[in-house]
Amino acid sequence: MRFIDTHAHIYTEEFDADREAVIERATVAGAEALLLPNIDERSITQINSVCAKWPNVCYPMMGLHPTELPPDPMSVLDEMETYLSAPHSLYVAVGEVGVDLYWDSSRRDEQIRVFERQAQWSIRYDLPLVVHSRSAHREIVDVLSPLAEQLPGGVFHCFGGTEEEAGELLQKFPNFMLGIGGVLTFKKSTLPQVLENVVPLNRIVVETDAPYLAPTPHRGKRNEPSYIPLVIQKLAEVYHLSIEELSETLYSNTRRLFAKIEV
Repeated sequence: MRFIDTHAHIYTEEFDADREAVIERATVAGAEALLLPNIDERSITQINSVCAKWPNVCYPMMGLHPTELPPDPMSVLDEMETYLSAPHSLYVAVGEVGVDLYWDSSRRDEQIRVFERQAQWSIRYDLPLVVHSRSAHREIVDVLSPLAEQLPGGVFHCFGGTEEEAGELLQKFPNFMLGIGGVLTFKKSTLPQVLENVVPLNRIVVETDAPYLAPTPHRGKRNEPSYIPLVIQKLAEVYHLSIEELSETLYSNTRRLFAKIEV
């Protein structure tokens, strides 16, 4: 089995003690690439350091997470765009960006403005857009709909919505995938039924969101990329395919979307 973890925060402090071992376990498990989403100004250096140390495995994204907005987000966005626009930029996607109204909706309009600007980066630099959405499905759709024909594609990260929401995203944004992770394996998850009923396999990529959302039987513990095969195993059950056939389709989906990955 080979796979690409399309969303792993392995640059954070949760991995400082054993990052090398985590990456080694991932490659032994079949990982050919790990994609690292940026979240704020501070994490840029952390991501660049990890990707420089493991250049053939770890690939960086650039973005400002909606829950990490500083007092003046536009100045940070100016800095971030200099990285994207640099000659021979190594960033493989714009992410992790989006709207999150789950804990705090007080900066809703500002989150939307920041998301709109970063969606334009996806178009300008021809990079996939990796979208975080929590309690903000309608806001995400409203921002992206006018850009649907221009966006090169992307991922609706950590999708866990309804059949109606999945159907709307797939129909309105035909170049986008749904990012599926550990939630799929949770006992009370409705995601298996949603996927089986409305989501074609060629519209899925896999991710961990490490260190968060570890799949069963590791739920509640630190997640890591070597657990992706547990997600693939569950997807094979959902789509009634062999693990090998399913994993190859997911791999092909990912390579098609993230064209700058060299594996």
